[in-house]
Amino acid sequence: MRKSKLLDNKSKGNIRSARKQPHKVRPVKKNNVIDAKSRKVVLFNKPFDVLCQFTDDQKRQTLADFVDIKEVYAAGRLDKDSEGLLLLTNDGKLQNKIASPKYKAPKTYWVQVEGIPDEKAINDLTQGVVLKDGLTKPAKVKIIEPPSVWPRNPPIRERKNIPTSWLQIQLTEGKNRQVRRMTAHVGHPTLRLIRYAIGDWNLGQLQPGEYRTL
Repeated sequence: MRKSKLLDNKSKGNIRSARKQPHKVRPVKKNNVIDAKSRKVVLFNKPFDVLCQFTDDQKRQTLADFVDIKEVYAAGRLDKDSEGLLLLTNDGKLQNKIASPKYKAPKTYWVQVEGIPDEKAINDLTQGVVLKDGLTKPAKVKIIEPPSVWPRNPPIRERKNIPTSWLQIQLTEGKNRQVRRMTAHVGHPTLRLIRYAIGDWNLGQLQPGEYRTL
């Protein structure tokens, strides 16, 4: 089966992989005014099992183990058991536009699920499903070829004799663990979740633990 390839970002930058001593980073204020010269934008490929924060009392892996740029803050979050694109910035307005549901910034996910969703399941996901915290907004959902991505460590747990498939899901909202709850609702639990893009920014050729400055 032919595999999809990661696309290059339109915005070029320097790719780095770093492991530095942790440093504290305070949240960016929404009204924080940053001029173009001082603005920092970092695209980071968050590995599996890494917290989306810079400090942790339990000494688990955090962003500080990979990103050595000070005074940046994550624009939105990505669950510990999810992988992929995380944008960090010192620009409060940019952070708010990405994280706030008010602006409906699209986020695109590659999702490996158990089984092969039929047309009804895809339509349900597209039109919206009712979760405990309400009806999800319409989404763009389609089955895709397995993307050419890095192996996960540890590997996903697959059940024998049950096939898996990949979906591309684009959302404009961010309920807690929304993608996982949506696919489970239609009978196809999520096995692996990779955020590929936030708006026009995407992973490009970033490998887990690497980041690109724009």
